[in-house]
Amino acid sequence: MTDTSNTRPAAGAARAPRPSRLHRLMRYIPMIAPVLLWAVPCWVLLYGGQQWPPGVTTAGTVLFVLGLFGMPLAMMRGHGRRQQDRAAIIGDTLLGTSWVLFTWSVLLGVFLRLALTLAGVGGSQDRARIVTWAVLGVAAVLLVWGYAEARRVPRVRRLDVRLPRLGAGLDGLRVALITDTHYGPLDRARWSERVCETVNTLEADLVCHTGDIADGTAERRRAQAVPLGTVRATHARVYVTGNHEYYSEAQGWVDLMDELGWEPLRNRHLLLERGGDTLVVAGVDDVTAESSGLEGHRAHLTGALHGADPDLPVLLLAHQPKFVDRAAAAGIDLQLSGHTHGGQIWPFHHLVRIDQPVLAGLSRHGARTLLYTSRGTGFWGPPFRVFAPSEITLLVLRSPQSPTSP
Repeated sequence: MTDTSNTRPAAGAARAPRPSRLHRLMRYIPMIAPVLLWAVPCWVLLYGGQQWPPGVTTAGTVLFVLGLFGMPLAMMRGHGRRQQDRAAIIGDTLLGTSWVLFTWSVLLGVFLRLALTLAGVGGSQDRARIVTWAVLGVAAVLLVWGYAEARRVPRVRRLDVRLPRLGAGLDGLRVALITDTHYGPLDRARWSERVCETVNTLEADLVCHTGDIADGTAERRRAQAVPLGTVRATHARVYVTGNHEYYSEAQGWVDLMDELGWEPLRNRHLLLERGGDTLVVAGVDDVTAESSGLEGHRAHLTGALHGADPDLPVLLLAHQPKFVDRAAAAGIDLQLSGHTHGGQIWPFHHLVRIDQPVLAGLSRHGARTLLYTSRGTGFWGPPFRVFAPSEITLLVLRSPQSPTSP
């Protein structure tokens, strides 16, 4: 852009670009969001025409005010410098609860109230009370169900993936994918054991973990991660970093996974050979690695493929789906990713799509590249999954010669 102003900066001085209105607005979101999450349900449930007894209105208002101030305070103490797990559990639970209440207060507060009005149901006070009880009932059911969904061992999702360049000797190769385990304040050591037991029943040739192992350092979450050392694979167990590793001493997680017998694919590859054919299994650091300041950590696809035969098919591990643009440009055959959690709590799905090209499942990018995005094995933060079930994935790779290829 050409500068048409009459003033010029002093010699040697650089003019800082003015932030856009959107960027200026983004600064206020951490302050605005908690207010909206608690104020909207408070209004819909207590002040939207119901005319509750004063004691009910006062008690309800006090609860919402406690939530408004208690949630950010608990999250700061839990995820900030103090790292208090109990505070993190309280803050995360309040965050998930407020999101569900906010969502259904908006939806039912508008659409159910409109439907009741058009149907001529009762007076305005009756309609307001129906909306209140509907919001509370739906929120309670979804929170109980969402908690059970988050804490259970994920179901196995199985699918065949046809790779045109895959040799016949590799047809039927079984690849198990887990990702986003997010070991954290809620102790999930037993859950971790059961996940690993489930993976072992798949009898996979290759087991992959595409990052976000935990929230916290390897030393702090070690007991929950140790069961990963029991995972079995015929050929290899491979791992790449996710963005959450870079919030909590990423190198410690790389070292622990190496200690547990996993191959950290930090911008490098290994060769998987079977039946006279070869598959390149490559991995890159997460795209946030370079900004972490850790020496040698960055997403470097060229380095990951250095020395590999360009005629061989490539399976790439990259934590975030949006890395697929680089993968497609390089002619990668299949990229495995996580990160999105499938949205985790509906309708957060729509916000995830602003940042990522795919929410979940198998998708095609460019002429050759396939991307499989897992909804994740664990959960982040709020211990709820609503309309976004977790998964352990078994991908069976198929060559063009396979009679079972789609």
